[in-house]
Amino acid sequence: MPTQPATRQSPYRAAFAALAGTSIEWYDFYAFATAAAIVFDDVFFPPDMSPYLKTLSAFATFAVGFLLRPLGGIVFGHIGDRVGRKKTLVITLVMMGVASFAIGLLPTYSQVGALAPVLLIALRLIQGIAIGGEWGGAVLIAVENAPPGKAAFFGSFAQLGSSVGALLSTGAFSLMNLFGNDAFMSWGWRVPFLASSVLVIVGLVVRVKLEESPVMSEVRDEHAAEQKLPVVEVFQKAWRTVLIGVFALATATGGYYVVTSFLLSYGTGDLHLSESMLLNGLTLAAFLELLVTPWLSWLADRVGPHKVVIAGLAGVIVLAIPQFMVLGTGSVILIWLMMLAMRLVMSALYGPIASILAEGFAPHVRYTGISLSYQICNMVFGGLAPLVAVSLAAAAGGHYWPTALMLMAISAVGIWCTARLRRLRVPQPGEGAASVTEREVASSV
Repeated sequence: MPTQPATRQSPYRAAFAALAGTSIEWYDFYAFATAAAIVFDDVFFPPDMSPYLKTLSAFATFAVGFLLRPLGGIVFGHIGDRVGRKKTLVITLVMMGVASFAIGLLPTYSQVGALAPVLLIALRLIQGIAIGGEWGGAVLIAVENAPPGKAAFFGSFAQLGSSVGALLSTGAFSLMNLFGNDAFMSWGWRVPFLASSVLVIVGLVVRVKLEESPVMSEVRDEHAAEQKLPVVEVFQKAWRTVLIGVFALATATGGYYVVTSFLLSYGTGDLHLSESMLLNGLTLAAFLELLVTPWLSWLADRVGPHKVVIAGLAGVIVLAIPQFMVLGTGSVILIWLMMLAMRLVMSALYGPIASILAEGFAPHVRYTGISLSYQICNMVFGGLAPLVAVSLAAAAGGHYWPTALMLMAISAVGIWCTARLRRLRVPQPGEGAASVTEREVASSV
């Protein structure tokens, strides 16, 4: 028994702390994704390499960061479940910020040769470990402080960091593009990475002042003598939830990079569309995501988070082919409208899925459990999606349809897995197994 009831801090304060940190971390992450699509192939690789191989190599540097994300989830999940959510989130923020700032200072291939991509990959791996421990803690600090019945809404604030980060990142690259291509390729691309240092300082101020979540306070008292590692318990008792969670998240992670990084590379490289036009469209889409994600999460608290996520996945299936088809028209209005439509339906996936996953694991291993699902998914689908998309398009002679079919397939699997997660929900503090069963029966009617 805890010595006193755990103090619940303001849910809005906790949500803002989650938002501030994830915004910065995702800004750094999307800055790398954007640069990999339009800059890194020319800056960090030999000029005599074929354009296809340079593009593939640039996306490979993006992909390697995903390899260590599960490791970050295990390491920081353990710290978060045993030491605390707050301390873990401070560590991940500092790691991500230092690595991103260093990327902005890297020498190019023309300056140091093969050492340039090696250094880039090393910093990318540090980013991967850091982001591996970020998402789970940010989600939990918001969800565990949320009032009853509002977990999806407050959990969405951590997800909003993705929208804010994408908005700031694409906006920063669009701004640097205004200086002209020569300036952009020589020094302009570095500015978004260097500017992240200011954002990190702001995030640290917010997170250092944050109090520990009430659930974590109870877990420390009740499981102080726990000997079993959280990752071991998760794989022994909840491996099905981890596995199904991986596929439920596939479109939210891998699908996102298909309609952003790959779309940007495909549009500029294969269709010769304006780089600034596509960046501006992605910026508008990120702004729309920022606006609608809280509303869709509020709706999820009322009609059920599983229903909202499934509806979003169905929307992705419907829009997958039109998303790429309109690129061939060259119409700015049509391209932007389809970007906005796709981002609207994908926004239904981000906020609600956080509360769904959080309820799939016991509180004392929750950080580890949701981090594993999310980071394994990112390693498999997020890291490989741009590479597979580029390869499919090349194999099809520059056509988009294999990539669109891939996006539709992972969304269809995601629908089944999201429905399955509803039946894997575990009893939460304050409720018994009977109440969980009654809730499942009611939601399936």
